[in-house]
Amino acid sequence: MPAMDDFLSLQGRTALVTGGGRGIGAAIVRAFHARGARVLFTFRSNEAAARALEKECAGTIALQSDAAHLPSAEHAVARAIDAFGGLHIVVASAGIARDRVCWKLAEDDFDAVIDTNLKGVFAVVRAAVPHLRSQSGGRIIAISSINGIRGKGGQSAYAASKGGVIAFIKSVARETGSKNITANVVAPGFIRTDMTADLPDDVVQKAVSETALGRPGTPENVADAVLFLASDRAAHITGQVLHVDGGQLM
Repeated sequence: MPAMDDFLSLQGRTALVTGGGRGIGAAIVRAFHARGARVLFTFRSNEAAARALEKECAGTIALQSDAAHLPSAEHAVARAIDAFGGLHIVVASAGIARDRVCWKLAEDDFDAVIDTNLKGVFAVVRAAVPHLRSQSGGRIIAISSINGIRGKGGQSAYAASKGGVIAFIKSVARETGSKNITANVVAPGFIRTDMTADLPDDVVQKAVSETALGRPGTPENVADAVLFLASDRAAHITGQVLHVDGGQLM
């Protein structure tokens, strides 16, 4: 039996995390780094935060990139392989929201959400899978949302994108399983992040009241679930959706 400290070790593994510069993505970068992984993470706009995280987690690489752009995803995969000698774990964490009821939602906002949240998952998976197949193994984890399962008023674009992520990753799990690649989804509920920081108090209280635990989640709660799915302890888990929601969807 491995020592308890090695229970979720990622020693010797390389991970690519999209949207790793802040929020849930940054918590995943920290969790992976703490467990010995070599990490390249992408960010889109907040370079100061990304460089601070790169410095905090010595040895990681921060790469400015557009998550929805396939050539950018291919470049990120190639950069991780060149820098660290391989790629074993892919986490698609980049996400945005443009909250409006459907009859007030601008087409450009809908397109932006679908591009980042859904096409962005496709792009990094499409770029990484040929390498993972060639080495006969790997982990793919995408961040969705419980709102991609239940729907949410005012979040039609966001919910559609996150529901699409679940269907896409389940298909990827079927397509890649024979090569010892697992593909899973983590679906958070209400999590305290930059994205939710400006929500009105009544919206926050309603979300918290829906949970069985009576409290919001943290980015670290989500990162712990991702860490488990990336580890050897999840070797026989694929095509699944792990809710990290304090019982909100229940």
